[in-house]
Amino acid sequence: MTSAIPARPEFGNVVVGVDGSPSAREAVLWAADEADRRGRSLHLVHAADTDRRAIFSNAETIQSVREAGRDLLTESASVVRDLFPDLAVTKELSRQEAVAGLRAAAGNRGTIVVGNRGLGGFSALMLGSVGLGVAARAEVPVIVVRGDRDRPASGSVTAAVHGASDLGWLLVAAAEAEARKAALRLVSVWNVLTHVGSVATMLDDLDEIARQRVHEIKSLADLVREFYPTLTVGHHVETGTSTPGILVEASAHTDLLVMGRQHRALGAGPSLGRVAHVLLHHAHCPVEIVPPAFATRVEET
Repeated sequence: MTSAIPARPEFGNVVVGVDGSPSAREAVLWAADEADRRGRSLHLVHAADTDRRAIFSNAETIQSVREAGRDLLTESASVVRDLFPDLAVTKELSRQEAVAGLRAAAGNRGTIVVGNRGLGGFSALMLGSVGLGVAARAEVPVIVVRGDRDRPASGSVTAAVHGASDLGWLLVAAAEAEARKAALRLVSVWNVLTHVGSVATMLDDLDEIARQRVHEIKSLADLVREFYPTLTVGHHVETGTSTPGILVEASAHTDLLVMGRQHRALGAGPSLGRVAHVLLHHAHCPVEIVPPAFATRVEET
């Protein structure tokens, strides 16, 4: 039989969406820095959506769209090479719409980077459409670039964890921290309102449930240290009544906030929970969404 065993993830190339908006330009620079840090190449993608446009547009319009896309890619690549002369940069003018184009470009091991706001209309990377669509459906990590790029680095990566089942995607956060030579901080929010009136509170007092959560998160941090012995790993359980609010506040004091994507209900349709939605719209730093099985491998047992 087979079983999924967590393993140290190996990062692939960084794929970034380009649409000409200020947000996308910031994403390109952030992605270039990320690729340089990983020692991987940067792949610039402009989704021209010409396959769909061909249904209702003439040949001259399609040609104009393609030329504009090529110019945008050339300009973006030139800016990156000026700042990162040793970075390998490739370009792709995709015929697909943005979500499909970015997913195809990333393959099985890449990381997709998008800006948090687009131009609107065709080829836009608007959060709420393309940004959310990629984050919900991609089989690889997706990073939505938010916050002030000039903000001083905190030297930390924060992982929003819930319990032991998070270990697979949590190793991606650990790899991000190691690449940055930063500390990893595990933050778990214990929301007392989720237990009020439940069967659990009839069997155990709330303090005992909280102590169990603290023990579980500490055990999770110990497991991460087994994979990354030289990494500084801290853990903290925050008590409050608003999980999104606490995590948004935590994002103001870290360089990257990483969280796992929910498993799809009944295995059908994309799933992006309420907490992820709030963070992608309001976080003070880039947010990375990791699919559940990205950092696991299947071995014979």
